[in-house]
Amino acid sequence: MDSYADWLRARDDEALRALLAARPELVTPVPADLTALGARAATPSAVSRALDRLDRFTLAVLETLLVLPQPVPPDDLVQALTKSTDAAADDVRAAADRLRTLGLVWDDGGPLRTAPGLRQGLPHPAGLGPPAAEAFAGYPAERLTALVADLDGAEPRGFPDTARLLERIAARLADPADLIEDAGPQARDALEQLAWGPPVGRVAEARRAVRVATAETPVERLLARGLLAATDDRTVTLPREVALHLRGGLLFRDVTARPPAVDAAPPRSPELVVRTAAGQAFTAVRLTEELLERWGVEPPPVLRSGGLGVRDLRAAAAHLDVAEWQAALLAETAYAAGLLARSGDRQLAGEWLPTRAYDLWLLRETADRWTVLAAAWLDTDRVAGLTGERDDRDRVINALGDEPVRGSAPQIRRAVLRALAEAGPLDADAIRARLTWEHPRRRGVLRDRLVGWTLREAEVLGLTGFGALAPYARALLDGEGPAGLAEHLPKPVDTVLIQADLTAVAPGPLVPELARELALAADVESTGGATVYRFTAASVRRALDAGRSAADLAALLARHSATPLPQPLTYLIEDVARRHGHLRVGTMTSYVRTDDPAVLDEVLADRRAQTLPLHRLAPTVLASRLTRAELLEALRGLGLAPVAESPEGGVVITRPDSHRAEAPADSPARTFVQDGRDPAMIAAAVRALRAGDEAARRGAELARSRPGPPPGEPPRSPSMATVDELRRAVERGARVWIGYLDQQGQASSRIVEPVRVEGGFLTGYDATRAAMHRFALHRITGVAEVDTAE
Repeated sequence: MDSYADWLRARDDEALRALLAARPELVTPVPADLTALGARAATPSAVSRALDRLDRFTLAVLETLLVLPQPVPPDDLVQALTKSTDAAADDVRAAADRLRTLGLVWDDGGPLRTAPGLRQGLPHPAGLGPPAAEAFAGYPAERLTALVADLDGAEPRGFPDTARLLERIAARLADPADLIEDAGPQARDALEQLAWGPPVGRVAEARRAVRVATAETPVERLLARGLLAATDDRTVTLPREVALHLRGGLLFRDVTARPPAVDAAPPRSPELVVRTAAGQAFTAVRLTEELLERWGVEPPPVLRSGGLGVRDLRAAAAHLDVAEWQAALLAETAYAAGLLARSGDRQLAGEWLPTRAYDLWLLRETADRWTVLAAAWLDTDRVAGLTGERDDRDRVINALGDEPVRGSAPQIRRAVLRALAEAGPLDADAIRARLTWEHPRRRGVLRDRLVGWTLREAEVLGLTGFGALAPYARALLDGEGPAGLAEHLPKPVDTVLIQADLTAVAPGPLVPELARELALAADVESTGGATVYRFTAASVRRALDAGRSAADLAALLARHSATPLPQPLTYLIEDVARRHGHLRVGTMTSYVRTDDPAVLDEVLADRRAQTLPLHRLAPTVLASRLTRAELLEALRGLGLAPVAESPEGGVVITRPDSHRAEAPADSPARTFVQDGRDPAMIAAAVRALRAGDEAARRGAELARSRPGPPPGEPPRSPSMATVDELRRAVERGARVWIGYLDQQGQASSRIVEPVRVEGGFLTGYDATRAAMHRFALHRITGVAEVDTAE
């Protein structure tokens, strides 16, 4: 097997599907054939993403392959790893198999080779620098000669070439014990700092010419003896042979074949865990609904820079009686699920509103609604924990803005939850230690903070209880529905207990229709195991303003009350309804109209109304310079109950039930998202790669079998005759011989099967190139027929 592409081509379909499932970015879009797939797999971005998926031990196996001379016999790989780590031979073979599945290692049934691009992706495998022959390859011949003379104690004889000098240096550094001893203890300390990596250091004038006899400082003594190699004017590198000697021949000193052992918290009762988590899941759904219902009636504005204002976030947190970070989490999760969006376009200031998908979400069962939220949280790259912090330019990061976006967030969330699923309840430090082993290349401050944020957010959203992952969350993590959640959720009720003190007690979660109507006609007084609503004159007027009549409201409450309606509530509804709408406010800028002149007399006589610019136009009409909305609020402040009036005299509902925004196309409401690519898409990609490979092979054979253009100069003919002949060739399906000028004016002969002539171009199959091509008509010098027998 000559190349990496040949190895890919020899893999069976199951192995190719495993490769593409593990590295789905390789088929976005699908390459033309397996050769193109191999080239894409060797690009720096593809190599980096593949390396990011490796755990510490598998990465160590790959680094060992890069250190050992290739191709590497499997037994040599096992020997090197078992000597430097606690791994057994089976652990090494399993890791090599995984690397082979990922396409990072290939073989022909014997020694192992690393895939193209890996040496650039891992420039210092195992923390080691290059071999001495590579480290000193940039030295001029006279500098190498001086170095060999100092190492051997005598000038080289004759005129040795550079390759021979490098071989002698490498051979001398294979056992550098006496050189290190001769350099002195301070020089050895400097080498020890580079021994376990990184193997590069910075010094001033690294390329200065020094000899053993003239070296004064520790670094100069190391340079003169070849124990350090100058890479450029300010960088020195520790040769691999010297580092291995200092390490005692070991490649690693702290690599283990399995994750580090951590002490998990004492396990809780599974029933207690699932009940606690389910209670939090129900609370998250209820709070999300309450938040979006409020914003549907009183939407907060979108900041000019995008996002939600700090004041609006605080108001939402106060309304929900939660911390600000929890309110930000609920808003971000609803936004990621497509339940919340901004109105208008990004160029104009808008409002944050529930979407039409939110109305459909309300119709679903509570478990399904939770699934939408949890799946969106798992897969969103938005990080609610960043809300309220400052960015690189010292600006506040707002919720729902463009700033709290981090591409690594979904992977870290899933990694944290999988750690909980495998090891049980763990604290943040234990999970960070585990993730450091599982994904050593993804370390950083952000990752460590994301671990803590994920743990607290998973608890608030109901994925965990007492630090343990709930069983239904395990199913969601595996790409399935939340099996078992519904049976642990409280059942929605459609009855309330209305008491004589003008309160209504909901003994559990209400069905959506009743919950929305009760939230409109009453104020929430307390929440918990039971929700307490209080009816007031303002809340009843709010329902009447929204278009409900007194009869409708009384009938609704009577239908859902476990007891007859108390008389105080009936009196309250009738009293508010009796006064409601007596005054009507229009625009003139605005006016006040009533059928009873005495009511206007009371208004004008009220001292508080003296600040209002009211003018009596008729016994039953007052006019004002205030807008209709301002006049409505002012009259309500006087204890009156006016309603808005349209120019035609009809009642205007001044409090719409809710506003809605269109959901953005890139964040639809989802049920759940499967981790990884669809197997059907992977299978289709493999079929397309096989077909592309076969087409390329046949095209090459056809190109070799087809004769080249006829001998002689390319044909020439008048322009109109050329176009007419090409069109006749399209009609006949014949092949033609054309002369064609490239962009540099060079003429060439082509054998073409014309398909279409239009728009100043000839489109056809170029038999001389074995590919479809588009020719500009003005560059075709002429056309001649080709005998079909050719």
